Order: sequence, then structure tokens, then C-alpha cells
Amino acid sequence: MKHLSLVFICFVLFVFPSHSSQYDRNKAVPVEKVLFGKIDSVRNVTERELIEDRQSGWSTFGGAIIGGAIGHQFGGGSGQDIATILGAIIGASIAGDKQPTYREVTIELIELMLTVESGEQFMVLQQKDRSMLFKAGDQVRMIYLADGSVRIDKVL
Repeated sequence: MKHLSLVFICFVLFVFPSHSSQYDRNKAVPVEKVLFGKIDSVRNVTERELIEDRQSGWSTFGGAIIGGAIGHQFGGGSGQDIATILGAIIGASIAGDKQPTYREVTIELIELMLTVESGEQFMVLQQKDRSMLFKAGDQVRMIYLADGSVRIDKVL
């Protein structure tokens, strides 16, 4: 039963990897400073990147299950438990040894050139948000978040 717990923990780690959180407009976050200004220009930027397909956890998990089931057929008592664990490890190893697959992801960004009230100009590159589209002349606020990042939002 202990080896099944170990296999389940490995499954959870492979299938549900931790993700970094993105900026969420509906969440209260600490703000360091806010500057107000106006958009001078807007340019859409597309960035493409290759990322490793994270779906390999399923095949590794499946290999562990099959290997454990085959290993369970051998031996008796504690020998059978050892054969089950070794079968699961070998099955996961064989299934996980395949070449990693990659896929192309397109990220839509927006480049904003803005002038704040003091006359300083800034260029900010941020992820495009379809719920907040910018155009030249829009009144905006430049939000410095406590984590060191900067975000541009329209003044409503």
C-alpha cells in the first residue's frame, strides 16, 4: 500500500505542476507607486517560443502502473512487494525515456509608449489583454507593483 501512495504522489507532481501566477485585475495586490499619463503610441508584438510538452507525465504514470502490475505477478510476500516497486520504477523509466516533444506557443504582447505628467517618457511591453485595448491618446496609469513589475491600465 505504501508503494501505491508513492506512485500517487509522483502522479500528482507530474500532472499538476506548479504554475507562476500572472497579473490578475480582480485581485488586490500591494502597489509601490502610481504615475498618470497619456499613451503616445501602441504597437502589437507577437512572440513565439518553443516549450516542452508537459503531457509526458501521463505516459510515465501509465508506464509505472503497467510495470507495477507486471512486477506484482512475480514472487510472494515481501518479495512480491519489491517486484511490484521495481516493476513500477522500470515501467516509468522506460515510458519516460522517450524524446521530449515541443510545441510552439504564440504570445501576444503590446508595446506602449507613454508620457507621464512629469514629462518623462516610458516604453512598456506587457501581455495583451483583450478586455483592455489601448489607442494613442488614452489616459492611463502606470502601476508599480510590490513584486517589482509594472502594469499599464486605462484611467476610467
